[in-house]
Amino acid sequence: MAISDNLRGALYMNVAMLAFTVNDSCMKAVTQTLPLFQAITLRGATSVAALVAIGAMMGGLRLWHDRRDGVVIVVRSVAEVGGTLFFLLALMHMPLANLSAIMQSLPLAVTLAAALVLGDPVGWRRLSAIAIGFAGVVIIIRPGTEGFDRWSVMGLASVACVVVRDLATRQLSRAVPSVMVAIWAGASVLVMGLAGLGASGWQPVTGREAGLLAGAAANLIVGYLFVVMVMRVGDISFVAPFRYMALLWAIVLGWLMFSNLPDGLTLIGAGIVVATGIFTFLRERQLARAARR
Repeated sequence: MAISDNLRGALYMNVAMLAFTVNDSCMKAVTQTLPLFQAITLRGATSVAALVAIGAMMGGLRLWHDRRDGVVIVVRSVAEVGGTLFFLLALMHMPLANLSAIMQSLPLAVTLAAALVLGDPVGWRRLSAIAIGFAGVVIIIRPGTEGFDRWSVMGLASVACVVVRDLATRQLSRAVPSVMVAIWAGASVLVMGLAGLGASGWQPVTGREAGLLAGAAANLIVGYLFVVMVMRVGDISFVAPFRYMALLWAIVLGWLMFSNLPDGLTLIGAGIVVATGIFTFLRERQLARAARR
């Protein structure tokens, strides 16, 4: 039976969020026994090689860009490195669902940063939703309690880096193929992993660790591809809220793989963040449609 473009887009978004969360779970599991930078290097080498092959098949390989796009790509890549490093450091020491709940504040942070840095108009409704959403983040991390530590701060630092990355992406011209953006980002993270090997060292990889790294790389690539596919089918206002399925997948995988479940306050905070994020996005779409009319 044929399904509509909206349902297909929702399915693609769910697959992408599941793939990214499986990647996170595999990296959390493998870094319990393998040095972090070795894991980053091995995953990065596999994923970059696959992305280059995909780019070659799509005819999207283009190493050189004009000066402005080149500067933006450098800024974006540095932010990608920071976001990945802070995220993985936090992931090694935090429950998967708790970190995922913090990361769900990203759409709110991007909206606020776009207003402050790029001058995007933001009305009182969205500003109120952003403030309430950040209150939800505070409930999740609970400053001043035992649950709040430097790893929670690193989770927030990862959000800040990804905000810079996403704002930089908005400044790229349409002449830059999407696959090249992903390749440059992956290559930058790979270089960071190689640079960190001097401090962390190298150890033999067991069969279990190799399987987890292969799973992480494969799911990272699937996530990238399905995110691109999402943008090409269905109404984005219908599809985008399904990105919050990442939190549900994180709760399920955190329980299955690490026997961790978030407590009640974390779930309340996560619910606030998700609800305000969906409201903010839908409000943006409503205003965009009104402007076109």
